[in-house]
Amino acid sequence: MEGKSSSGKAPLSVARVLQIIKVLSLSDAPLSLAELSRRLGTPKTSLIGLLRGLVDMDYVVFSDGTYRLGGSSFDLAGTVLAARQRSHMDDYIRAGMKSLNELTGETVLYGVLTGERPQMMTYIGMVESRGAIRISVGIGDRSPLYCTAGGRILLAGMTDDEVKAQLAEAPLKHITAQTETGKSRLLEYVRTAREEQFSSVADEMVQGITGIAAPVMDNSSRVLGALIVAGPTGRMNDDAAMLKSATIASARRISASLGHREAVAITP
Repeated sequence: MEGKSSSGKAPLSVARVLQIIKVLSLSDAPLSLAELSRRLGTPKTSLIGLLRGLVDMDYVVFSDGTYRLGGSSFDLAGTVLAARQRSHMDDYIRAGMKSLNELTGETVLYGVLTGERPQMMTYIGMVESRGAIRISVGIGDRSPLYCTAGGRILLAGMTDDEVKAQLAEAPLKHITAQTETGKSRLLEYVRTAREEQFSSVADEMVQGITGIAAPVMDNSSRVLGALIVAGPTGRMNDDAAMLKSATIASARRISASLGHREAVAITP
């Protein structure tokens, strides 16, 4: 039978797994088994089996005698964060997304930055298109910042130095033939998005799909998230002017509900 924690409320193995992930997430560097044992106050023999299981599931990576968080931990963190943010997503953001969807007929998404490195965009809100052709994306899904309209809007809320650091960290891959990976060009795109409070990206993340986005800001002009409209490139091109105007106007109305009062360029 599994032992109980000192509080008597949870099996020791469950508590220790969560403690391992928490300790690794708070550490600036990978940790050895001895250091994990010291920080957790737990014998190494009690940790090694749990660590093997976490490594097998990619929640933890073992390399050069040390342990660090693995991809599954970041996936879980993104999913939990998305669930938390969905449950606290303000009614006026939901209402704004629904109105924009009704006006445009296209899929409307709301994306925010995640805390992982390099940072990505997590979709925490979605109202699906009424059209027969729709984009394939779900709540909790993540996308790179450099090749998406919403991602460039989120980058536009940073300073140039922060954007450069993000581009230096991110693996800039040619996802499609149209994907821009040049750092200088990407920085110019972000600066334009910052100035215009708008970004449009065609066929860079998914061939045949265009996304446009505008920032949702609070009363300090901080970018909280990106309001995104996405759909088939041909259809988006046909209604480009209307879609741009509607997306910007909707994002500004949502921002006004959050206390933002000036329709000015994004303040990094």
